[in-house]
Amino acid sequence: MTSAPSVRADAGRGVAPVARLSESALRANALLAPVGPADDVLAVDAWGHGAAWVASVLSTLGIDAGALDAATLFGLPGGDPRARPVLSLHGRVLGTKPLQAGEGVSYGYTHRAPRDTTVALVTGGYAQGVVRSLGNAVDVAIDGRRHRIVGRVAMDVCVVDVDTARPVRGTDVVFFGDPEWGQPSLREWMDATGWGAGEIVAAIGARAERTVSA
Repeated sequence: MTSAPSVRADAGRGVAPVARLSESALRANALLAPVGPADDVLAVDAWGHGAAWVASVLSTLGIDAGALDAATLFGLPGGDPRARPVLSLHGRVLGTKPLQAGEGVSYGYTHRAPRDTTVALVTGGYAQGVVRSLGNAVDVAIDGRRHRIVGRVAMDVCVVDVDTARPVRGTDVVFFGDPEWGQPSLREWMDATGWGAGEIVAAIGARAERTVSA
């Protein structure tokens, strides 16, 4: 019996997703973070945010980096609910293709299309911290709409079911960010992987490219 055609998630190697860091969020969160015996916020390269950058920003505020609550400072789940995420993870669309009902996606065909649809190949895989268990479990945001990651996450890319959307090559893909902006939250990754927020952002920050915006 012939196997159904598949969309393989093994292209696009060497194209890393981007961890975008918001300096305005870090500054605002620093004023909310409790001061006292707390976390070493500069450990593990400032939990993946970049120790030199975080220390520099806090220094301009006259704040001791060694006496803050990391969850609040970085806007992670479990911190002050007013704090906003400092780090968001972004990939980009490499291309799209139609997928017919019954066709499989990625290694082992852990997902088969229940209907005719369109899928996008997106930069970001387990080598950059997009954990394998996220396949078939979480959404990304593309052009303000949420779409499910389907099939197994590969080393450098993953596949997203975009349904009737037709994102062009290079379109921004938000893996997680600020839920107030309609983006998937880090909490969804925690629920899908069983990892803690600090573990996720530290892994992402160490593996993805980092950029800083105001």
